Amino acid sequence: MAKKDRTTEAAKEKDREKWMARFQVRLAMQPGVDRAVVLQAVKEVTTHCADTGEHPRTAFGDPDACAVQAAARLVPADRAARARRHGAAVDTLDSVLRRAQDIVGL
Repeated sequence: MAKKDRTTEAAKEKDREKWMARFQVRLAMQPGVDRAVVLQAVKEVTTHCADTGEHPRTAFGDPDACAVQAAARLVPADRAARARRHGAAVDTLDSVLRRAQDIVGL
């Protein structure tokens, strides 16, 4: 019986770790998110889960959706907009460079 309990707990812990890893990656991909934002959001989630004993999926739902919501809440709107514009400019430049390479035959 004790071995089964350890196995169940290990599986739950692995699931928590997977949820947190996906949450962190998705959060880091959001416009304007920096290390401080990721650390703050992770601290909020871990503190809540430690205080309540809830699994992050139970408390916060899907890690992707939670990351989007956390970014919207923690990143100032002007910084997120600036990051989106910068990303769009980089994507456009990359596309132009690829087309130029195709024309030149590189």
